[in-house]
Amino acid sequence: MTDHPLSDTIALVTGASRGIGAATARALAAKGAHVVLTARTPGGLEETEEAIHTAGGTATIAPIDLADGDAIGRLASAVGERWGRLDTMVLNAAMLGTLAPVPSIDAKEFSRLLSLNIGANQALIAAFDPLLRQSPRPRLVALTSSVGAKPRAFWGAYGASKAALETLVLAYAEEMEGLGDLRVAIVDPGATATAMRRAAFPGEDQATLKSPEVVGEAVADLVADGYPTRHRIRIG
Repeated sequence: MTDHPLSDTIALVTGASRGIGAATARALAAKGAHVVLTARTPGGLEETEEAIHTAGGTATIAPIDLADGDAIGRLASAVGERWGRLDTMVLNAAMLGTLAPVPSIDAKEFSRLLSLNIGANQALIAAFDPLLRQSPRPRLVALTSSVGAKPRAFWGAYGASKAALETLVLAYAEEMEGLGDLRVAIVDPGATATAMRRAAFPGEDQATLKSPEVVGEAVADLVADGYPTRHRIRIG
């Protein structure tokens, strides 16, 4: 393996303004990928971009609201016009929502949660599928949670969205098998020191948890080293 195994590749990372998304973007850039950074907050994206440039990598920021399907389509068109393909897509952006018993889930918040955690990811796959097909080595990585596979009290809304995400991307993997080398991986980051984790467990000492950088490096290693499609890994 060379020092830059992802040189001349284009990667898209959602939720790249902070936490696991930002760490993953930095790790992919360190391996040579040009990373397209997406999130709603330009300030956080600019910080990630600056960190990548300072380390000698390259990145492009694309502040968009993933709930806006038209914005996703415009982003795909821009990526297609500039590079003609997409080699790696990391579906990381997600909303936790309020932890509550299933009968008490707020309907409007649940709709927003599903719109981001499921609807936006389907829209991303639909918009970027033609560009992934243009890559000689396309990779899709979806970030999940243990509550998507093992239901937990009060986590019904978020867990349901992650279970649906897994089903969605694995169905895509099945559809693409035999049509090229697109490979799908599902990554469960485990307990990680992020803002979302802090919101879910406010009394937890985050110093006892692994950093987002550990997850980001693991995702970048996965993409660089290769994996069989429908691969699943839990980090830590």
